[in-house]
Amino acid sequence: MKKYLFVSALSLSLLISANVKSQNQEIAILPKPVELTQQKGSFKLNSKTIIIVNNKETAGRDAEIFNQYLSKYYGKSLEVSQDLTLKTKAIKIFDVHDITMPDDAYRMQVTPDSILIEGKGAGVFYALQSLRQMLPPTKAETLDVPCVSIYDYPKYTWRGMHLDVCRHFFTTMEVKKYIDMIAFYKMNVFHWHLTDDQGWRIMIDKYPKLATVGGFRKGTLIGKYTTTNQKFDTIRYGGYYTKEDIRDIVKYASDRHVLVVPEIELPGHSMAALAAYPEYSCTGGTFEVSKLWGVFDDVYCTKDETINFLKDVLAEVMELFPGKYIHIGGDECPKTRWKVCPNCQAVMKREGLKDENELQSYVVRSVEKFVNSKGKTIIGWDEILEGGLAPNAVVMSWRGKDGGIAAAKLQHYVVMCPGEYCYLDHYQGNPATEPIAIGGNTTVEKVYSFNPLPGELTPDQKKYILGAQGNVWTEYIAEYKKVEYMAMPRLIALSEVLWLPEDKKNYADFYIRLKKHTALLDMMGINYAKPK
Repeated sequence: MKKYLFVSALSLSLLISANVKSQNQEIAILPKPVELTQQKGSFKLNSKTIIIVNNKETAGRDAEIFNQYLSKYYGKSLEVSQDLTLKTKAIKIFDVHDITMPDDAYRMQVTPDSILIEGKGAGVFYALQSLRQMLPPTKAETLDVPCVSIYDYPKYTWRGMHLDVCRHFFTTMEVKKYIDMIAFYKMNVFHWHLTDDQGWRIMIDKYPKLATVGGFRKGTLIGKYTTTNQKFDTIRYGGYYTKEDIRDIVKYASDRHVLVVPEIELPGHSMAALAAYPEYSCTGGTFEVSKLWGVFDDVYCTKDETINFLKDVLAEVMELFPGKYIHIGGDECPKTRWKVCPNCQAVMKREGLKDENELQSYVVRSVEKFVNSKGKTIIGWDEILEGGLAPNAVVMSWRGKDGGIAAAKLQHYVVMCPGEYCYLDHYQGNPATEPIAIGGNTTVEKVYSFNPLPGELTPDQKKYILGAQGNVWTEYIAEYKKVEYMAMPRLIALSEVLWLPEDKKNYADFYIRLKKHTALLDMMGINYAKPK
């Protein structure tokens, strides 16, 4: 393959004038590239522009997704060719395996004659997202792409966004829109919360009632959660994804370099499952899919029959999700039923467990051993630390940073998502003027201030921090447009936190780029909270 030389942004910056330097702020790429230098002139992209790729299966697929974007928003569909000898003005895309480049890095050089991209791993795709963001946010016969030199790569390997589809259900098309937002800002994990007390959203062939019964509730809480004077509607509510839906979404995400991590909650948050199969409870039921938000005493019994049931469920889940990780929840599990359940107490005696925290650890360890036997790794919320951490588990630290710190010190991998920075179901402004939310107040600036690396950790311990993610719980988010509103633009702020080296972050600069970038959000019809 022919090698193309790129002059580093640092070297070029010594050659350009102060006037050209000031133009850098006009390029509103989010997250900001690690190195970017703007030069004079522009590449003229029009319907005659050709995309030349060196690999049809990789670079060609990324180019096709770029083409779909051009067609949808600009009415253009460019020819894609593998003829590397063409001399025409073109977008030239090379999927490379350069050992000198970090994982998922890319180089992009835009001149008046060509756009040249070299990408490693997902780097080509990420370069094309930057290119998308450099296009003007209006249709035109010719689109001016400013001349730039970019060298860019991500800081963290886990750059995630979560979506709860249990409290409120979203269609496959809406889930794909959410994945599009994740991918557009170079995030690479979609954490899909598929089961909870208020709904079971995935078809399991061996236990069909999980979806057909557990997927629907008889009503929903009206207004904010209270412990008294609760009011409910009587509208049957729910839905679930077929296995074909799941496969379709997993492929859609994979094509955009996004890993889908399913969450199957256990041993708590299991009312929907117990409504379908009460024999796996401590009391035998009966149960209803919950109409109320919160934490409930009725959870999975720890008897062998339940463990086998969970293994059966997870076996089918693992067949659908080819990625490495399976999230098993592990949070907010009351021990009330276990303390008086003969079956649970018998398990404790048999296993030599001293208390119910160790009993929860026993359940998690049992599940982990099974998941590991299939070549996969479990993730759990930081409560899985209680009673003893399963040997190979990844910890998702949501109750502040302490759980992540403890796990990293034990040499376990960690995903940071402390509520005060990463819970995007919180208010993002004055509650009096914002849509109803669960509480809190997490502004764009606060999200941007987040540093996933705790100062308490040594350099060796910091290696266990995979990254972070934003969480969108949907108790008070009934429509997809509100999902967008709660996520955006805080998702963008988090994407820059997880992409850009800490010493290059600058909120004032980010805010300028974000304000300019909103014209692009408007063009794409994305609902967002106005930056303040």
